[in-house]
Amino acid sequence: MTPALQLEGLCKNFGGLRVTDNVDLTVMPGELHAVIGPNGAGKTTLINQISGLLAPDAGRILFAGEDVTALPVYERAARGLARSFQINSILPGFSVLENVALAAQARHGSSFRFTGDAAGETALNEQAMAALAEVGLEPRARVLAGYLSHGEKRALELAIALAMQPKLLLLDEPMAGTGRDESERLIALMQRLKGRFPMVLVEHDMNAVFALADRISVLIYGRVLACGTPDEVRGNPQVVAAYLGDEMA
Repeated sequence: MTPALQLEGLCKNFGGLRVTDNVDLTVMPGELHAVIGPNGAGKTTLINQISGLLAPDAGRILFAGEDVTALPVYERAARGLARSFQINSILPGFSVLENVALAAQARHGSSFRFTGDAAGETALNEQAMAALAEVGLEPRARVLAGYLSHGEKRALELAIALAMQPKLLLLDEPMAGTGRDESERLIALMQRLKGRFPMVLVEHDMNAVFALADRISVLIYGRVLACGTPDEVRGNPQVVAAYLGDEMA
């Protein structure tokens, strides 16, 4: 079976600092693969390389068996690689529906014009509403995105990603800044989405990680310290000493 995503010997330096250090990582079809580690471990830098925001200094990125290492962000997105960001990246002055409709518009190759009435196009409108229904935001469709709660904005980012019809979804700390109730709703939402497409989840919330992940890679100082099932990672003494001892306390 061809992996959905395969990283081979990925390296990234910033000056004299190696932030990604010979990373190998494989994500299989339908798998939710979590990447965890302390602040400064290089998790977001790794996601930025996978999405195309950063070019690696060495190594290869294979997406569905195809080498995409040199492809820009928009070409990877066109192939089905979607991403949510650690910081909300929605358009606050547009309605919830318009945010998602614009993503659907871009996915179909239409002209991406912020002045256009994307939400007024029936097909786009229907796709956007379907995505909003999946994340529980259909009743909020006409509300300006800027007025959503933090957790709702996170759900909106997922709806935007769904509208892109992803073949792989990169999630960069979707629980960041959310309260307990909002986190639980997001975990339930991601559990419903599991298996539809592979996901890479970068997250500090260990309750979310161990509830959702099929496999976990632990990143320490830019290197993969361990990779395995949640039980294997939780029971790994090196991981407990380097990271989980504080996180699970």
